[in-house]
Amino acid sequence: MVFTTVKPLKYQIMTSQTSEVFSYLKETKDSIETHLHHFYHWEKAKAQDIYLKQPVGNNWINYTWEETGNQSRRIAQALLSMDLGPNSNIGIIAKNCPHWIMADLAIGMSAHVSVPFYPNLPSQQLRQVLEHSECKVLFVGKTEMWSEQLQGVPEGLTVIALPEYGSPAIPMERVNFYWDDLLQKHEPLQENPSPQKEDLSTIIYTSGTTGTPKGVMFDYESSSSLISETAPTLELYPEKPNRFFSYLPLCHIAERAFVERGSLYTGGTIYFSESLETFAQNLQEARPTHFFGVPRIWTKFQLGVLEKMPQKKLDFYFKLPILGKMVKNKIKKKLGLDQTRIMLTGAAPSTQSMLNWYQDLGLIIREVYGMTENGGGCTLMPKEYIKSGTVGKPHTNVEIAIAPETNEVLMRSKGVMKGYYKDPERTQQTLQDGWLHTGDMGELDEEGFLKITGRVKDMFKTSKGEYVVPAPIEWKFSSNTDIEQICILGSKLPQPMALVVLSEIGKQRPITEVSKGLKDDLARVNGELINYEQLRKIIIVKDAWNQENGMLTPTLKIKRNVLEAFYKERLEKWYNSNVDIILEDPS
Repeated sequence: MVFTTVKPLKYQIMTSQTSEVFSYLKETKDSIETHLHHFYHWEKAKAQDIYLKQPVGNNWINYTWEETGNQSRRIAQALLSMDLGPNSNIGIIAKNCPHWIMADLAIGMSAHVSVPFYPNLPSQQLRQVLEHSECKVLFVGKTEMWSEQLQGVPEGLTVIALPEYGSPAIPMERVNFYWDDLLQKHEPLQENPSPQKEDLSTIIYTSGTTGTPKGVMFDYESSSSLISETAPTLELYPEKPNRFFSYLPLCHIAERAFVERGSLYTGGTIYFSESLETFAQNLQEARPTHFFGVPRIWTKFQLGVLEKMPQKKLDFYFKLPILGKMVKNKIKKKLGLDQTRIMLTGAAPSTQSMLNWYQDLGLIIREVYGMTENGGGCTLMPKEYIKSGTVGKPHTNVEIAIAPETNEVLMRSKGVMKGYYKDPERTQQTLQDGWLHTGDMGELDEEGFLKITGRVKDMFKTSKGEYVVPAPIEWKFSSNTDIEQICILGSKLPQPMALVVLSEIGKQRPITEVSKGLKDDLARVNGELINYEQLRKIIIVKDAWNQENGMLTPTLKIKRNVLEAFYKERLEKWYNSNVDIILEDPS
């Protein structure tokens, strides 16, 4: 593939190196390279140890490494018997479960390419990615939307239904094969297929924040280098117990890399969550050593604790050495995080107050920064030095550069994608002169910490001809618990405005109190902004932004361009109103 060449820039470059030597099965290091090689090793070394745990009510269904291998190998043989042709794309659409992992392993063992999809994709979007990816087979598990989604499955596509752990099976009219039937019909694959490093391993579709989802291609080399080079800083040690809790979509790069590949690298155990209602119970029983949570999850945990024990009472207990320690340990155990070695947060900014709250509890949450295109591996907050307002320092063998004209964050490493599937033009735009153009704006400080300051594509121009970067302004409202969602708009208006969706806390409070809080925030934030950035007013919109109404991506990111178009006709009217806080007409 030929990439366009750009004029060399005067980059500010820094590289993170680690002195920690990670020893892993030195005698067989050369033969264990990809996630498949890791699996083959643990399949024998820990045959009777439990690898995957699926909760069903108050019970757990356990799958050992040997049983996982047995089922994966039988399904791999079934795929081989279909004569699909080498390196065919095979899709997976299901909520996280043991058979998601098994299907992914089977696809790799049969020398095909796994293409996972979000389980909550509407039928139209599902058809779009299925047709673009040219999938020949689709594994389908529990999605809670299948009756609607099946309308998006192209005719002729072979559908294999995963087991659903006691739930009703997927309707037979659209399913070609059931997993358990294939297990009965095929013997396990005996050999251990070893892919070449340059073979395509997976295609991961982005969530489509600004338009059509892009298929990000990873070969085996990029996938394996990422986990091996980040293992020390992510505390992925095969010689220690490793327990992972899987609840974020496995089709997302963070869950795929940290949970699936992390468990295969360490021989660790994956615990799954059965449902939103059982999430807390499942997490308590799992007691993971590694846990990744988006800021929204950490905030929910915090609010849950404060509902039972107000902050003033916590502060009182924490001042008492013995009793304070007992209370902290009880809270950590109740959350299921009392044995967690590393806690990560990412995908969105976290407030420093929230991070400090957990630190007082004895839980160090570390910011991580990455994207699909670099395998999720870019920066991590050092454990020994937490620097607020930043997303940490680069992983080992990751280089970061800041483009001088746009402040765009550029990076390069072996873990970067090979390109976008069937899209050479956008590939050339994103991969230039060996650097991945992330689309994020940022700064590097004198100590080498990276600070994200916004998105290049989110930047808009007001009618005064001034450019506004909305993300940093939105982050200034993060301490207001009345706000669930916020979006700064104002393209072609004299000044930008803020649209907000109230949180459950905000909805339960008198609107006069909520409005006063927002008005105070407006005055505070405007006092920190340049004149042309200052917000004209805040509008409390009546409807939440979600995936169903097309305002959010499957990863719950706001589609700013969609909101701009949806509210376009009302923005000018709101702008000319003579009040600072506007409540959208609920009618």
